[in-house]
Amino acid sequence: MTSHSVNDIEFRSVSKSYGAVTAVSDINLQVPKGAFVALLGPSGCGKTTCLRMIGGFEQPTTGDVLINGKPMNGVQAHQRPVNMVFQQYALFPHFNVEQNVSYGLRQARPKISAPEISRRVAEALEMVRLGGFGKRRIHEMSGGQQQRVALARALVNKPSVLLLDEPLAALDKKLRTAMQIELQTLQRELGITFVLVTHDQEEALSMSDLVCVMNAGRIVQLAAPQEVYDKPRDLFVADFVGKTNRMAATVEADGATLRLADGSALSIGERSALPPGAVTLALRPEAITLHRQNQSISGRLSGVVTHRIFLGSSVEYSVSVNGLGNFLITADRHVLSESSLVEPNERVVLSFNPDAAHIFPA
Repeated sequence: MTSHSVNDIEFRSVSKSYGAVTAVSDINLQVPKGAFVALLGPSGCGKTTCLRMIGGFEQPTTGDVLINGKPMNGVQAHQRPVNMVFQQYALFPHFNVEQNVSYGLRQARPKISAPEISRRVAEALEMVRLGGFGKRRIHEMSGGQQQRVALARALVNKPSVLLLDEPLAALDKKLRTAMQIELQTLQRELGITFVLVTHDQEEALSMSDLVCVMNAGRIVQLAAPQEVYDKPRDLFVADFVGKTNRMAATVEADGATLRLADGSALSIGERSALPPGAVTLALRPEAITLHRQNQSISGRLSGVVTHRIFLGSSVEYSVSVNGLGNFLITADRHVLSESSLVEPNERVVLSFNPDAAHIFPA
């Protein structure tokens, strides 16, 4: 493999153990040049361990980590073409913005001239929209501005890969959304590979080109955000990425009928290759339509609204269906008038297209 690899990052059968605990197990991963990839999963799934192995803060127990086609096993963090933005930013409070950003350049060997350092620091601050803030003290900066300082410090060394360890976790929701857009814009302008670690599914789906869903030290699914959401590979992905309703069911002997726990039947003729036996249906909240009981609709399921959650642009309903449990339904307010809002304790009918349901082995 030469340095002209089409992948900036590769994991080849990588495992990482801490004593008897296996944090990462036999991972194979390829991250193309210039991609924005999110490592997504619950706490303890191995995503941060993977990030640290890319950065050189951890070494694999077995397998190989490559950056731009070059093996990195044993290569120290400061010798890799990689920089990292930490969750708490790790800025020096006694330095001003300019001193923080220039710190890595001043440690470089051979030494970089003072005029060159000043030029690159100014360039990095302009890159993150902080031109003119060089003399500002860190405590005088807002949370979003501090995050940009951390980005500038990571980018000033012109890394091939930028690692982001939950960098938006400390920000409020409105600022987090704004910084998501900033990061996407910056990544597109620079064209370098970004690797983001997050447990926030919305963050992963909205920012990245590729989502790598991890669980129990393994990669469960690696695909574009829309594919991960619309075509989850298994029940874990369906549950973890977005919201989902689960129903126990049985595929009948004809292979074309699903029998739900309440005795009702669904036709799944297009998926008749399913073997008979127990399965679980996963159905997104937005795939279910809620109707008032008095509407002339041939509904599939009848229930009672237990909760209504007003979210501004949408409304979420929790509906109790006898024999099947509680269902979450999302209704877009753009297609609702105020009089269309259903009240708790109202009886309703739920309808959905069976093709919208994902079917997994029980």
